[in-house]
Amino acid sequence: MSAPRLTTRTLVRLSPLDESEDVAAFLQGLVTNDVKGPLPVWAGLLSAQGKALFDFIVWGDGADLLLDCEAAAAPALAKRLALYRLRRRIAIAEDTTLGVYWQAAGEPTDPRLPELGHRWIAPVSADDTAADAAWLAHRLALGVTEGIAELGSEQTLWLETNAADLAGVSFTKGCYVGQENTARMNWRQKVNRRLVVVPLDQSDPARQRAAYPELGLAVDHRRVEDIVPEAAPRWMDLSPPA
Repeated sequence: MSAPRLTTRTLVRLSPLDESEDVAAFLQGLVTNDVKGPLPVWAGLLSAQGKALFDFIVWGDGADLLLDCEAAAAPALAKRLALYRLRRRIAIAEDTTLGVYWQAAGEPTDPRLPELGHRWIAPVSADDTAADAAWLAHRLALGVTEGIAELGSEQTLWLETNAADLAGVSFTKGCYVGQENTARMNWRQKVNRRLVVVPLDQSDPARQRAAYPELGLAVDHRRVEDIVPEAAPRWMDLSPPA
């Protein structure tokens, strides 16, 4: 039976190779969200300056964790995580036996926004159908950005990706890479720019991160004061600091 799979997504599996290893504790000290609580969660792996390197959804699978990420970025993500592994007995590798599936209808399971629909992990089948085009249109219609093409690599501070509005950051879980600058921005309410989805004919070439002519949309990295409130998605908080 065919199922709607996101063929541009893949899964990086983190597995303990020793029963004393705790994969969640390892990832907890690296990424922006709390991976020791309820899953799935959306999270980022940042530079030391707090800029996005990779974003992904973290799922639990017994003692393992699965990172639902861009397929094109999976090798670089796995390599980056391996740098932090040091001597810990943790396997980090792409799991091609599983796929990421999505449909707009059904129980909301995307941790960013209920309207993003039903997302799940399942074994890959030759009968799967590609849902990537429908997912892209649905996601951008809701104003949600993701991936290196839109977030950039070391170009965008994590809070500028709308992570606070889309449940992509925990301000209580403790330290992680890039935490200091991210926390400071939050405390001072100094998020001066945001990623925003705009009509292509209204996109600023100097601020444009990605363009989708087939949808008539673009992703811009704009100053907050340049974002027209009525054009912002309903979930985006543009209110000035108290």
